[in-house]
Amino acid sequence: MDPLLVSLDGGVLRWTLNRPERLNAFSLELHAALREAMKRAEADAAVRCVLVTGAGRGFCAGADLAGRDVNPAAPVDLGATLESNYNPLVLRMRALPKPIVCAVNGVAAGAGANFALACDIVLAARSACFIQAFVKIGLVPDCGGSYFLPRLAGVQRAMALAMTGERLSAEDAARWGLIWKCVEDADLMPEAEKLARELAAGPTRSLGLIKQAIYASAGNALGAQLQLERELQRKVGEGEDWKEGIAAFQQKRKPSFKGR
Repeated sequence: MDPLLVSLDGGVLRWTLNRPERLNAFSLELHAALREAMKRAEADAAVRCVLVTGAGRGFCAGADLAGRDVNPAAPVDLGATLESNYNPLVLRMRALPKPIVCAVNGVAAGAGANFALACDIVLAARSACFIQAFVKIGLVPDCGGSYFLPRLAGVQRAMALAMTGERLSAEDAARWGLIWKCVEDADLMPEAEKLARELAAGPTRSLGLIKQAIYASAGNALGAQLQLERELQRKVGEGEDWKEGIAAFQQKRKPSFKGR
């Protein structure tokens, strides 16, 4: 069974984590499949939005620990898999000049929770939850968790989530600002697909630059951010979609963006 199902429809590249018997936990095979899926998202001009979800009753339970042989007498380099798998994935997701929508359909734990938070817009089913499960096995948050949590939820909430491993409901995740929206379970995929289609029909170049601007703001002073806005606006001016947007506004019609 393929660990990742990938399909393209109407400009939306859909990724479905497909290890439902393991709550879609990360395996080496899933990491390899995600690398290939990222290549397609980066290189294929027909891809204008990515939609991520999980198969079955969970979104992603983090790293698959089943069968892992640990010798208590020997040191283990736990950073190796981060360096080769998780870290490059998160960096490529954030750098992708196209929006990534995440539909969290069930439990998102450990690296699975932070993989979701690495996406650009996150929706979650009301029955879903987020768990920083690392502390339960003596680890620290990875897959970007120590970066995303304090920026999204604040230091106190980030510290408590990481130190206690307490379950955070989708409703509270939305209320705290970790995710965009919590919806009823039956509405999750229709809403996520509708949003992804709308983004795929949008001004892709502008959306990619919006993404760049928002993420850069966390490390920029106001002056630097204003300069970045100037440069990004100049880049938009080199494309065609903004002209179509102006024409559609003046003609009182819906714009037909080409993603250029």
